[in-house]
Amino acid sequence: MASTELYKKAISLVIFVALLGAILGFIATFGTDIRGAIARTPMSESVFDTVVKILRVVLWMAIIISIVRFVAFLLMRAAARRSAQAEVSSLLKTVFSIILYIIAFVVIFQTQFPDIPLTGIFTGSTILGIVVGLALQDTLGNLFAGIALQADQPFQVGDVITLTNRGMGVIEGVSWRGVRIRTFQNKLLVISNAVLGKETFEIAPKDNLNAHTVNFSTLYTTSPANIAAIVRESMRHGENVSPKMRPVVRIRNLGDNGIDWEVKYWLEDYVKLHDTDAMVRERIWYAFQRERIDFAFPTRTVHVHEKQPDIDVEAAVNLYSDRLKRVPIFDPLSEEEMDLLSKSCKSRIYAPGEAIVRLGGEGSSMFIINRGKVEVQIMENGKPKKVNELAENDFFGEMSLLTGQPRTANVIATVETEVLQIRKNALKPIIESNPVLVQSITDIIDERQAMLVKVDDEKAEDVDVRKQGVMRSIRKFFGLRSGR
Repeated sequence: MASTELYKKAISLVIFVALLGAILGFIATFGTDIRGAIARTPMSESVFDTVVKILRVVLWMAIIISIVRFVAFLLMRAAARRSAQAEVSSLLKTVFSIILYIIAFVVIFQTQFPDIPLTGIFTGSTILGIVVGLALQDTLGNLFAGIALQADQPFQVGDVITLTNRGMGVIEGVSWRGVRIRTFQNKLLVISNAVLGKETFEIAPKDNLNAHTVNFSTLYTTSPANIAAIVRESMRHGENVSPKMRPVVRIRNLGDNGIDWEVKYWLEDYVKLHDTDAMVRERIWYAFQRERIDFAFPTRTVHVHEKQPDIDVEAAVNLYSDRLKRVPIFDPLSEEEMDLLSKSCKSRIYAPGEAIVRLGGEGSSMFIINRGKVEVQIMENGKPKKVNELAENDFFGEMSLLTGQPRTANVIATVETEVLQIRKNALKPIIESNPVLVQSITDIIDERQAMLVKVDDEKAEDVDVRKQGVMRSIRKFFGLRSGR
């Protein structure tokens, strides 16, 4: 489309210049003959010569204007590809075009009317210019400040700008008068170029990875290395957190109330700064809740609150046991074994949008949903695709618990979700004390797989081979000898 427009303008310019050149050539060739034919007196000859000269000035100026406009069009196309400040670029084009028009007019006029002095005209114009300049001092200040900003190009439309004592926002436009900024409160701030030229401002370019920091504090009793690892992991795959740069978690200060931390991360879109900060703080809170880590409180502040009632261990075990009974692979367990496994369960809470397991990750545990919902995703053409949704009492990850197989899908919490996590070390003592369970669990897994993948006329020996393979995987993962 742009090439077509350029082609049309070039053809139009050539035709227009050729037409005017033909007229000028006609006047130069036949002007004397025409004057002799129509002029009868010296006065009429003088009038005819003046008209011809004025016509030449008009025609030459028309040619100059058309050429300058075409060159300006080419320069504007090149500037548009390098800069988003179309308004100031257009302003520069207008200013320089007027200067060229004035110079061209003076040269052409003097060639046609060498006896007419232009000094008086420019003297009067100079006086008028001084008067107008004093009257429009602020306007001209904004104009030339805008030209200076365009020459430096410190920012573009779409960048985030932070002004001292004025807040921050997104640059929406630049004109000869000033800069329009859309603040994060959705208000429009207009600041003149002359004022902006004297300001100290900070720019976050839109096509750049810009960093930001979030601060928090923890108690001295928690391991700093553990804190750094937990916070860094909680930010993985966070929305708008760039995966290209690894978040930096470091100690900012050893304060009076605890360890002061700083998390530095890089944003893909700096406009969403505040929303991303809130997401990072939320992820840290949920991660600390899961790991039973406390934030630091001011030591000079007395917090008076009612003691939370102790958790009824027996009620929790009964609840966990009820959840476990809904999982088919635990059907062979006795009541005592079920209670033992229930006491080893760990409750984990995940934020909306947080990954509980990741595709390809190492697995040695399974999860039962106590409350909330999760979404099961697989990768298709490099993008996550939803294949299932699980809710309360549903479970996932059983093959990783029993055989240590890598995770076969992403499982993402869609709302705040609490899950019961059953680890390998919780099930291992039960299997070691009752090796017969391996055979029972193998049969149940085989039945579940047969229901999912229906095979016509499957031979008995194929079923035995498949069962033996699952049993070997379970024994190897739990370190059981084949004879047991």
